[in-house]
Amino acid sequence: MRAVRRVLVTLIALTALVAALAVAGLPVYVHPQTDPLRPADAIVVLGGTAYERFDIGLDLARRGLAPELLISRSTGADDSLMDRYCDGGYPFHVDCFVPDPWTTQGEAREISRRAERFGWHHLIVITNTPHVSRARYIVGKCFHGELTMVASPADSGLRYWAWMYVRQSVSYVRAFFSGC
Repeated sequence: MRAVRRVLVTLIALTALVAALAVAGLPVYVHPQTDPLRPADAIVVLGGTAYERFDIGLDLARRGLAPELLISRSTGADDSLMDRYCDGGYPFHVDCFVPDPWTTQGEAREISRRAERFGWHHLIVITNTPHVSRARYIVGKCFHGELTMVASPADSGLRYWAWMYVRQSVSYVRAFFSGC
């Protein structure tokens, strides 16, 4: 009977811990702080395979929120789907780069270099919803101007969100211990 009780108490404690972590992550991953849009020096779209975020970047540039659209080709230079974003033909300037290293930190370093070179003081940064808070933290370590964060829609489902909680949390810890 004691063994059954011990197992039951352990299961209840684990369930409570998972529930507490899920609730604590809601404002960080599911409903992150985003900012009202206003004109900026550049729009930056962080990479990933949810291509909708790149469409959001194009839309904001078309609306005149910035004269420059900077896109991270974190899916690689040979991603043919990215060619339609990076090959130009827009009434605003579009530039794409492959981050080095191939991480948010690599993206932030490139953003910082370009901001310094072009005199950018305010950026609109677009990424997927569960990445917004961590991206704000990492980009903010490298770029010391104003950030306006925009969330692109994220997938749904328990499996996706469980993976995002783990991935983003581990990456937050890693980012905490590294500089720009």
